[in-house]
Amino acid sequence: MKAVCLHDKDTIETFLRGNVFLNIYSLGDLDDFFWPYTTWYALTDSTGIRSIALMYTGGSLPCLHALAEDDKAIYTEELLRCLIGILPIRFHAHLISGSESILAERYHLRPFGRHDRMALTDKSLLANFDTSEAEGLSMSHLSEIMSFFEKAYPGNFFEPRMLETKQYYGIRQSGALVSVAGVHVYSAYYRVAALGNITTHPDYRGRGYGRIAAARVCESLLNEIDHIGLNVKADNTSAIKCYEKLGFEFIGSYGEFEVELKTS
Repeated sequence: MKAVCLHDKDTIETFLRGNVFLNIYSLGDLDDFFWPYTTWYALTDSTGIRSIALMYTGGSLPCLHALAEDDKAIYTEELLRCLIGILPIRFHAHLISGSESILAERYHLRPFGRHDRMALTDKSLLANFDTSEAEGLSMSHLSEIMSFFEKAYPGNFFEPRMLETKQYYGIRQSGALVSVAGVHVYSAYYRVAALGNITTHPDYRGRGYGRIAAARVCESLLNEIDHIGLNVKADNTSAIKCYEKLGFEFIGSYGEFEVELKTS
């Protein structure tokens, strides 16, 4: 087996479609909107591609996606061994459980806990929610959104250019944003999306605003999208229950880390 760099979108897509929901972020990153910020690696043998890893550089810090079904984890682990000498000095990583030990040989890993990947599998449940009070957000609302996140979701992974997707919605009380929901990944071409940056101001939590905003995003996405997923911390039981009520179910889990090269 050997590691190679991939440049053909069709080849990558064919492999990723083998498990759409597990690979929903990577599929979305094939879109022209994200593609310039991606580098794709594969482990191959005589039968073809065995594993794919993606390095995404469109955020404040590069992010490595190296996921797989449990019975194929051995291939992803081997791919990481091949890549360890060319990875950045510092990056985020989404890793299949257990593979972090490979990076730990040369990197310090700061864990952010186990995360669950969920997928919208029962779209009919969205009809249970009145989303009429959710307002579409655009680049004209950027300063207001940034100020909101500073209070409600510090340390988030919001990329302002994602407002260009027109898939961000907010709820107001007394004229001020109290809840926001949007996307991390969106591709009408590949018909996939991943929800993200869903949060409510601490003073307004427990009133269902986040669920309504997220439901409105899903309604909008379903005009163009077939597959919707999201990531959530595995110990965030309240968020998981919220997503289950919207029609999401558990697909798999992974570990999230901040990774930095050892200097000694």
